[in-house]
Amino acid sequence: MEQFTGRVWRLGDDIDTDIIIPTEYLALKTIEEMKQYGFEPLRPELAAQIHDGDVIVAGKNFGCGSSREQAPEVIKALGIRCVIAKSFARIFFRNAINNGLLLIEQPDLYDDVKEGDTITVTVNQAVDYQEKFYPITSLPENLVEIIHAGGLVKAMRRRNGLV
Repeated sequence: MEQFTGRVWRLGDDIDTDIIIPTEYLALKTIEEMKQYGFEPLRPELAAQIHDGDVIVAGKNFGCGSSREQAPEVIKALGIRCVIAKSFARIFFRNAINNGLLLIEQPDLYDDVKEGDTITVTVNQAVDYQEKFYPITSLPENLVEIIHAGGLVKAMRRRNGLV
């Protein structure tokens, strides 16, 4: 059973892909170059403050807007372990999974959690915040395989014996 603990960054509703990575930075050559501009329109200082293993907890409709694949790639490159939100834009959800970023829908945690606190996630079971457990729905095994492999391409290479 996979479990991890992370520090929370609390974001609001309707965090769109233009907030995650603004259009003007898409011309940069690599995700590593882009990541420093993550969330710049919302909180210019945020990208520099995120550490490996941190967790984003957000409201509803996270990842709405354009379907740019760079948005989940930037979040992952910043070191975010997972994003927990009340709901996700569907195309963002699949882009994130395809890039190996764990997303968890949980309707109640956002209303209780405070930024800077820590949470413990037991994948496919629950989130523990201050000894209160928030149940989460299990992801299908094929999506878990993609996330554990680091993305869809890596999962298919592994499945086909190319790694």
